Amino acid sequence: MTNEKIALITGATSGIGKATAQLFAQKGLKLIVCGRRKERLKELEAELSKITKVYTLSFDVSQQKEVAQSLNSLPDEWKNIDILVNNAGNAHGLEPIQLGRLSDWEAMIDINFKGLLYVTQSVLPQMIEREKGHIINIGSIAGKEVYPNGNVYCASKAAVDSLTKGMRIDLNPFGIRVTQIAPGLVETEFSLVRFKGDAERAQKVYEGYEPLKAEDIADAIWYAVSAPAHVQIADMVIFPTAQASATIVNKKN
Repeated sequence: MTNEKIALITGATSGIGKATAQLFAQKGLKLIVCGRRKERLKELEAELSKITKVYTLSFDVSQQKEVAQSLNSLPDEWKNIDILVNNAGNAHGLEPIQLGRLSDWEAMIDINFKGLLYVTQSVLPQMIEREKGHIINIGSIAGKEVYPNGNVYCASKAAVDSLTKGMRIDLNPFGIRVTQIAPGLVETEFSLVRFKGDAERAQKVYEGYEPLKAEDIADAIWYAVSAPAHVQIADMVIFPTAQASATIVNKKN
């Protein structure tokens, strides 16, 4: 893979997105890193620009106009995106459906599903025109197995699972590869966001076993995008060794 390839990563300021940006930079790809936190974007740009070309965009994936305006503003040399990593996502709350908050539901649907659609819609035209490209959607085991109190989050990730399959069918005539990476338990800011900043509760999710790291998922993403052109990694589920399903985890304490 040559360093002329351009990769766009959403949610690049932390977790899986940041680890993927760092790995892609090491591999020589040019990067468009996106996120809402401008200070973190500046820090990431300063870090990665030492080894590759970096362009930053700050927008909220849940706002269609923001997405379109930001991606349409790309200079000509950055418009031909070869790899799109739809990583931006969130989980809010862990309550049964009857106690769920409308604001939490809307945030998960707007970012996890609609945001993915908005970004993809803006990137696809040039991929279709060139008959070239690779889209990586970051799903979750929650999109394949529903667990107690997961309701809307699981539904939003199930939508990503179905959408990825539909995208692969629709884009098949254009030679565009479409991959879903569906992680299990990964220690990132995920649980901290889900539990509204309750660090103690978030940390308990990862106690008693060794969870996946963001870098593990970045490695899987790289495996998919660096595969030979005739190879399409359609769907990849990744667990830590201690995890057997969405709800079965071998904890030692």
